[in-house]
Amino acid sequence: MQYLWFLLIGATTGWLAGQIMKGRGLGLIGNLVVGVVGSVLGGFVFSFLGLSAHGWIGTLLMATAGAVLLLFLVGFLKKL
Repeated sequence: MQYLWFLLIGATTGWLAGQIMKGRGLGLIGNLVVGVVGSVLGGFVFSFLGLSAHGWIGTLLMATAGAVLLLFLVGFLKKL
């Protein structure tokens, strides 16, 4: 059940990040990849800053912040 929850959070955060950064979604697989990688990145950044996320809303916010950061970095590197 935890894996299903992880994938659901990943797809949701990927979609949210796509909406925030580009104004559209990235498709199911793209959203899932961005969300999962973004959630790992968000967890690392939050931990580095001494922040923590509690509950599913906190986890969703942390993962979304990481996914937005990931999309920003990818967009920045593409322009170089």
